[in-house]
Amino acid sequence: MEMISNEEKITRALLICVDTGSYDAEASMDELEELVKSAGAEPVLSMTQKLLRVESGTYVGTGKLQEIAEICREQEIDLIVADSELSPTQIKNIENATDIRVIDRTTLILDIFALRARSREGKLQVELAQLKYTLPRLTGKGIEMSRLGGGIGTRGPGETKIETDRRHIRRRMETLREELAELEKHRRMLRRRREKDGVITCAIVGYTNAGKSTLMNRLTDAGVLAQDKLFATLDPTSRALRLPSGISVMLIDTVGLVRRLPHHLVEAFHSTLEEAAQSDIIINLCDASSEEARIHLQVTRDLLDSLGCGDTPVLTVLNKCDLLDNTLLEQEFSSYIPISAKTGEGIGELLQAIDDNLPVRMKRVSLLIPFASAGLVSDIRGGGTLLSEEYTADGVAVEAVVDEILYAGLKQFEK
Repeated sequence: MEMISNEEKITRALLICVDTGSYDAEASMDELEELVKSAGAEPVLSMTQKLLRVESGTYVGTGKLQEIAEICREQEIDLIVADSELSPTQIKNIENATDIRVIDRTTLILDIFALRARSREGKLQVELAQLKYTLPRLTGKGIEMSRLGGGIGTRGPGETKIETDRRHIRRRMETLREELAELEKHRRMLRRRREKDGVITCAIVGYTNAGKSTLMNRLTDAGVLAQDKLFATLDPTSRALRLPSGISVMLIDTVGLVRRLPHHLVEAFHSTLEEAAQSDIIINLCDASSEEARIHLQVTRDLLDSLGCGDTPVLTVLNKCDLLDNTLLEQEFSSYIPISAKTGEGIGELLQAIDDNLPVRMKRVSLLIPFASAGLVSDIRGGGTLLSEEYTADGVAVEAVVDEILYAGLKQFEK
């Protein structure tokens, strides 16, 4: 699905779902409606079919498919969006019966990712995810273009267009993986530099549309895109945040999570999620006004566990608390940090909580080390970050970032 310009006709979409009882179909369809809106289309109607299992050929069953075809004609539907991942056969059969283009939930999410990605890394990750999804779904549409070569260099049976497409896709995927590996190598270098310089990182994670970008803007004036749309932010954004203690940390915004997110999409955006996994502190942000707040929190916790974040301090923060009754907050979420990124309520408490959960603290110091103790400069080079050194008549003037252990042996020389 392509973004619709103001001059063009808005795409009218019909949402379909098969409810087998394996997940909350109603909640999933509500989210699918928001996804469709985020892609620039208009969700006109939603239809849910209860079945024991998904029909392998038509997804919804022959009878329901005829009903869908009739509705498409009556409502002038331009696009059908299925809430599940469809097989090529299912897509073909639904399109043949309705004469309407059909996409599934994964294709829709990939399309939104393509719309939102801004950085080079984000765009490469989107393209790789799209190709990985497309490759096993190549059908025989190009077989009629098979050729038998008759000239020099083209003799023999040739190859079908579908085989050519597969070969080109695999080659492009390999190129994308190589480029992403180089970018990841650069990211690791920056991360090591931050660690060496004593930079403490704090990542904001959470369900999509929870208000992560709004919180980022509130805390740092980062100017990150903050809209009431799913996946408004795809590229990791980093900004410095000064805490009440005077210590600065690097605040990182990450891509939002969504229920039933296909595994290869998580893989495609591993780098932005890895920023969270490698952080010193994690803010698990949740929209407290959502009826599914607890489910959203659990989705995020499960992902953090899968990324190996068990030992990292996680601050559970409830956003949009200005929309809730205080009694409800006390009863349901008393152990969490309530805030409103929009109004600023609770931000002071959040900053203090970050301060209280800092790892071994790094400290920037200005020292005047006597020549008799000049060996300490080498200790700083080895265990901290030496920002500057200047030889004066009274000793070595040093600017450095050191941890608490190193600082204990240096504080007597602090200016």
